[in-house]
Amino acid sequence: MSVDLVRIVDSIHREKNIPKEVLFEGLQSALATAARKHYPDANDIQVTIDPETGRIATLKDGESVEPPDFGRIAAQTAKQVIIQKIREAERDTLFDEFDVLRGEMVTGTIQRFEGGAVTVNLGKTDALLPRSESIPGESHHPGERVRAIVLDVRKVGQRVKIILSRTHPDFVRRLFELEIPEIADQTIQIRALAREAGYRSKVAVSSLDQKVDAVGACVGVRGTRIKNIVDELGGERIDIVRWNDALQVLIPNALQPAEIEEVLLCNLLGRAIVLVRDDQLSLAIGRRGQNVRLASKLVGWDIEIMTGEELDELIDKAVGQFSALEGCDTDLANRLVEQGILSYDDLSIMEIDDLVNTIEGLDEELARSLVSQAEQLAEQAEQEELPRRKGGRPAAAAPAPESEAPTPEESGAEGIATDQLPSPLEEEPERDPTREAGVESELGEAEEPSLEEVSPDLEPDGEEAAYGSHDLDLADEAGHLEHRGHEVTHPPVDEENPEDDLQDETGIRPSTILTDRADHRPPTKATAEAGDRTAPPPPPTDAPSTAEAETPGPDSPEPTEMDPNQP
Repeated sequence: MSVDLVRIVDSIHREKNIPKEVLFEGLQSALATAARKHYPDANDIQVTIDPETGRIATLKDGESVEPPDFGRIAAQTAKQVIIQKIREAERDTLFDEFDVLRGEMVTGTIQRFEGGAVTVNLGKTDALLPRSESIPGESHHPGERVRAIVLDVRKVGQRVKIILSRTHPDFVRRLFELEIPEIADQTIQIRALAREAGYRSKVAVSSLDQKVDAVGACVGVRGTRIKNIVDELGGERIDIVRWNDALQVLIPNALQPAEIEEVLLCNLLGRAIVLVRDDQLSLAIGRRGQNVRLASKLVGWDIEIMTGEELDELIDKAVGQFSALEGCDTDLANRLVEQGILSYDDLSIMEIDDLVNTIEGLDEELARSLVSQAEQLAEQAEQEELPRRKGGRPAAAAPAPESEAPTPEESGAEGIATDQLPSPLEEEPERDPTREAGVESELGEAEEPSLEEVSPDLEPDGEEAAYGSHDLDLADEAGHLEHRGHEVTHPPVDEENPEDDLQDETGIRPSTILTDRADHRPPTKATAEAGDRTAPPPPPTDAPSTAEAETPGPDSPEPTEMDPNQP
């Protein structure tokens, strides 16, 4: 019995990787439970097992007794206790094994699908890959090999629940370590990483060896190394950024391929103002603010992109607002602006000590007063802005009701005769493309209407222009990227609050993003139709006249005389 017990414990230890001490403790607890049923009057029962020989010793109230012969019920109880202890030990061992693998990459086989989640077999146990942790747009099938990182490990009852992820930024980090030997041996370091799974990632790298180019080593010959990573991520775009400790250098690198003119740092707010040219504004911001958002995550600073003219207007507006505060003169307002405080919102979140220690001539009492006034004005401005944001976009996008359609009198007053308007039942005459091309070549390209001509009722801050040209900006950006050879994907847009795509995600005013686009809006459909009506195309000059059409030619068949007797 003793030899068999030691052999059984050793077999379970090798098969399930459970320590022998844990198994012997479980056996002792099970035998003690069975012995209490055999000695119901005993106050204390202790059972010990020698790990070397397997000899069992029983103590009843401190006195040694012979191990009893257990009955069927006591043996069944001991069996259940042993099974429970083994399961608990197996669960603890499995938990400890995978708990140290948090953030590490594992490979498994897809078993089945349960409610949108994927069950992955890791060999010793199954793991769960939720839909929220899967790359958008990817699909799997049973039996497929899949890579993921261990996101979380939890004990749930008698089981160990392992959560996998393919959207975490560390998944990209582990793929770089797997595909690029220089990163695996620490010659090249990944200094920062920002990711929007399924769309785009930015990886900042630096080299400890001056002879090794960090960016070139990550890309590989003709992009062979980075291609393997992109394929694993389902075609996700990856930007490799050269790391630099100076923010004035790192931020332009992070915003590539846009060309940056100047970077202004606001240390009190942790914000960087990036100045670009008008033609580089949309490229620097990216589609739906993706480029600037990832760059901000990469460097750890809030990045606001604008042109030099917009910055000048913002500074003038801020000086005027601060000068209107009680106790703040123009000099103090200029000193606030010099520290990057450009609005009531910026001033309202400032710490009193930071203002006093940074701005010369500002005491604590005045600083508290300025911050308090800024908080009230910022809250008031937000309350006034909220209704306009909710009602501005639908009103701008809604078609004009029929009651507002121009009457015949109004049409005549505008110089368009009602009798000259084409009937909807008449077919539009077929246009000659060669003739239209000749007219365009003679007249040149048509001038595009300015912002005031297209929308004379715009707000001064350009909000309506932002709403009207949002779709145009996406098309321009997609066309620009496709022209440069990049693959363009269009993620879904929030239809309920489309303005949040530009303002809430980037933290940049819509006027900053879209002001330069306002002058490039194409003529509206109504304007084009009015132009066609006022100047209808002349009839073709080469059309034969009525007389020529009625004159028979030499090859025309002779007219036959009708017999009056025939019906």
